[in-house]
Amino acid sequence: MNNLGLYVAAVLIWGTTWLAITFQLGPVPPEVSVAYRFGLAGLLLLAWCGARRLRLAYSWREHGVMAAQGALLFGINYVCVYRAEGLIASGLVAVTFSLLSPFNMVGARLFFGTTIRPASLVGAALGVAGVALVFLPELSHASEQGHLTLGFGIALVGVVSACLGNLVAARNQRQGLPVVQLNTFGMIYGAALVAAYALAIGRPFVVDRSASYLLSLGYLSLFGSVLAFGAYLTLLGRIGAGNAGYVNAIIPIVALVVSTCFEGLRWHAATVLGVLLCLAGNVLVLRRPAKPSA
Repeated sequence: MNNLGLYVAAVLIWGTTWLAITFQLGPVPPEVSVAYRFGLAGLLLLAWCGARRLRLAYSWREHGVMAAQGALLFGINYVCVYRAEGLIASGLVAVTFSLLSPFNMVGARLFFGTTIRPASLVGAALGVAGVALVFLPELSHASEQGHLTLGFGIALVGVVSACLGNLVAARNQRQGLPVVQLNTFGMIYGAALVAAYALAIGRPFVVDRSASYLLSLGYLSLFGSVLAFGAYLTLLGRIGAGNAGYVNAIIPIVALVVSTCFEGLRWHAATVLGVLLCLAGNVLVLRRPAKPSA
């Protein structure tokens, strides 16, 4: 697949997973659905690693940092996403996660001493303003304010967890751990930790046999958790992290359009302006400074 195909595949798959998650909400507790999703995805990746004869033997210390990445990136993060989508439209949750780029920027500064460019600060401010504008029309409905506020708060906890997971992932990659195996073991550990949490709080491990649940679980596990990551990581290797990062700037827009079509999300002037600000903010944060000419 060429670079454009990889880009479109990652955007369309991840842009639609937000809606697919809504079909997971029902008789199966969110924590259990998350455990099912990443347990299945992790096993699929493990089989793929075995077929490709990739290295699978690691030290206990390396497994420890993989488990930390999995708990943050595939565990807490997605439990928050599923919980938030039980309260507010999937498109609004996706827009909240557009804050991940500025959060990553601040986290990289705090933990790795990465320099923050003035344009990135402007981009972060635009992103925050954009998210606020997208949510503003929804706040006009007094009866929905409680659910909206709680849903946004839970989603924001997910953003923080995803940011910390990204920082751990960056640290792991700097230590020479390969991305594919990191995701493989990270998903397995994330699923196991979420399953243990679900058992501890008494969540029943039931299975919804409806076609909508099983098909969405398969889509999220295979497409959303395996193929999309494969497309993105291939793209990252070809064109670099900076350019590949623009995938994340487009995903919330796709998610909003899908949410509008299937969940009846209402668009207002503030929504359009907010989306444009989020897009502009992410572009500024992700853009790499031009190299000085020789």
